[in-house]
Amino acid sequence: MTYRARVETLYLLGFSLDLVNMFIGTVAYPAIAAELQASVPQLAWIGNGYMLGLTLVIPLGSWLAARLGERRVLCLSLALFTVGAVLAGTAPSIAWLIAWRLLQGLGGGLLIPVGQAMAYRECPPAERARLTARIMAVALLVPALSPTLGGLLVEWGSWRGVLLVSVPLAVLAFALAAAWVRPGAPVAVPALDRRGLLLGSVGLSALLVALGLLAAPGQRMLGAGLLVVATLVLALYARSARRTDHPVLQWSLLRHASLRLAMTVYLLVPGTFIGTQLVATLLLHGQGYGAAAIGGFMLPWAIASACAIATARHWLPRIGARPLLSAGMGCQAVGIVLLIAVQAQQPWLPVLAFALMGLGGSLCSSSAQTLAFQRLADAELLPGSALWNLNRQLSFCLAAAVLACVLAVLSSVTWDHAFALTLVLAAAMSLLPLLPLWRLPASALSLRTSP
Repeated sequence: MTYRARVETLYLLGFSLDLVNMFIGTVAYPAIAAELQASVPQLAWIGNGYMLGLTLVIPLGSWLAARLGERRVLCLSLALFTVGAVLAGTAPSIAWLIAWRLLQGLGGGLLIPVGQAMAYRECPPAERARLTARIMAVALLVPALSPTLGGLLVEWGSWRGVLLVSVPLAVLAFALAAAWVRPGAPVAVPALDRRGLLLGSVGLSALLVALGLLAAPGQRMLGAGLLVVATLVLALYARSARRTDHPVLQWSLLRHASLRLAMTVYLLVPGTFIGTQLVATLLLHGQGYGAAAIGGFMLPWAIASACAIATARHWLPRIGARPLLSAGMGCQAVGIVLLIAVQAQQPWLPVLAFALMGLGGSLCSSSAQTLAFQRLADAELLPGSALWNLNRQLSFCLAAAVLACVLAVLSSVTWDHAFALTLVLAAAMSLLPLLPLWRLPASALSLRTSP
């Protein structure tokens, strides 16, 4: 096996671990609530704690990789992840469970950007679309299969098995990282931007907590107040970053129009689908669809997503990103609008809507991921990966919180039209990246064919 194949395998294994831990736990919540006497907000923080850990440590990935070397950082992250998984799976209370999930996230947050940067650095630019296709295949299959696996583990044993199932894979990944990754020598790096790290961590933490509160009925005023605090702290962070020669996150990389556009697309297209899925679940439930039927609509989404990944892999090097991104945004927007007309007697309509959303969302995410790293020099891949993954984590909760709040406000003002207006807003959010997409020159969207 070539070194490139080893690095790619290791990254995909780490990426799978991250996705499993984001999507497998939901099915265990009822059992956790019964055994640990956990409330609904506490259950939500099982997932939020993991995401918070990821978000807090991602900015440190570049600095630590340069200071310690990539192999050491990967082994450290996998060790933290494994310890966190074992402790979470044996937690005696909900408070300890949330704390250990935070530790797991701290491990995973170091693993993903470092591994991703290594994988893209070892892959020639002309073949990065194929690498992206493999990454997106993992991103499709793992979330689709994880809930089923989690349900079986709960039924056959205990909810603790859901949290412990990733331990053998994490141990395997640790062994492979120690054996496969070349021991790079640490390099001299500037002093850590402690002020930026502190302000960024506090601001992002406040933002994530605020988004969680905004999505919870009865806590939206508190969430709005905390959102103001988060905005002020992040504004201070932005001011500090502009005055620092070596900020903890290299925002200067956004000078690359392709990276800037890709991050916008991911935030507003796949991110908006997460929020739309929540709204669609409530809408379909109100139309009389059961939980099994609603979950079943993700099957056409997954099939269409697989087709989109194959399409992007084949056509992106041939026709470029602009037509694929435009088609993807259009498909998702049409699919969202179709949900407005859903009736209990017309199950084919939500099937079509979810298929269009899967096709459109994956056309955009596949194209955006390739575009994000296509113009970066090798030395920029690691800090660029940190920016990309931080944006990816925020996309999972930002649009969902916005659409949940809009639906709640509209439901109290105009119940009959609340779902329709919220879905129209979601469709418009999916189309917003068209504006910067078509303003960019073709040269900014072209794919490199050589290093």
